[in-house]
Amino acid sequence: MPGPLGCVAGATIAAFAALAAMFSGVWVRLLLAPMEGLLDDVLRAALTRVGGYDHAVSEFARVSGTVLPERFFRRIVPELDHGGRTAAGTPVHVQMLGSDPACMAVNAARLARLNPPGVDLNFGCPAPTVNRHRGGAVLLDEPELLWRITQAVGGALPAGLALSAKMRLGVNDPARAVECAQALVDGGAQLLVVHARTKADGYRPPAHWEWVARIAEAVPVPVVANGEVWSAQDWVRCREVSGVADVMLGRGAVADPFLAQRIRAGRLHEPDAAEREREWQALQPLIGAFVCGVQRKVEARHAPGRLKQWVHMLARKHERARALFACIRPLRTLPEVVAELGRHGIPCDAPAIACAQT
Repeated sequence: MPGPLGCVAGATIAAFAALAAMFSGVWVRLLLAPMEGLLDDVLRAALTRVGGYDHAVSEFARVSGTVLPERFFRRIVPELDHGGRTAAGTPVHVQMLGSDPACMAVNAARLARLNPPGVDLNFGCPAPTVNRHRGGAVLLDEPELLWRITQAVGGALPAGLALSAKMRLGVNDPARAVECAQALVDGGAQLLVVHARTKADGYRPPAHWEWVARIAEAVPVPVVANGEVWSAQDWVRCREVSGVADVMLGRGAVADPFLAQRIRAGRLHEPDAAEREREWQALQPLIGAFVCGVQRKVEARHAPGRLKQWVHMLARKHERARALFACIRPLRTLPEVVAELGRHGIPCDAPAIACAQT
């Protein structure tokens, strides 16, 4: 939603205008990241309805020595029952995580039968439980294994099915980051998403975007930057440091659902209060739909926590979300939450009320 530039300094406005002109007519690839326990199919539906994304990536399907049934993939990615797209039409690539090349290949072949828009390999998860079982970012100490996994999965997929990989810069340091990226590309990854931190860094700032530039120079496929892009200005800085315009948004998208749309449109200023209010009005029905979707997916006692997670993130950018979070934070039951949403002007239609009371 367009809005005035406010009090941004003239030189900054000129710089942003120049960048907007630079990317005018150039397609910037914007991807929506998964966030385990928050950014799942329910929140994907809300965020992709706002729009701006080329595709989303699902939470990972953990492969650990067995052939997963089709219902497992459908449970993680319900969009597979709808052409692999969200209700708004955004493709959802299915992410796989594991360390056994042969087992990953067999499961990739099973997944391919469900016709996903793409398959993504997870070498970025820093969670200790996942890493202890040889999954995610811990494998970045073994570039040769990355190559074998990627080659095995790529060989099991039909021609034309996109294969991508997400990596961090390394386990404890980025010394082998370029080697890992080259291994993934040599194995068949057609696109790399680089979370510009090591496993040891976790999610602590800063993101080391300069390493994205080194990787992009070393591989012949598109490279997408990920990490610490919370605003359009962050995207500008990331573009300047990394040399890549493409970005995957995770926490930044959850906190600011209109961020991708603004980047896509070249509106690089931070929204003023009036624009934020217009955005909040547009978010209200999506929050109501999110509550109902969560209720269908999880036990009723867990639904308030899911809403609180999102509203707490929205409070980083929206004054109205801060007020809402203060009111719902002490509430324990979904009917209480639904009633409070109504008092804040957030529509809870008949289906939402019905699911809250069951």
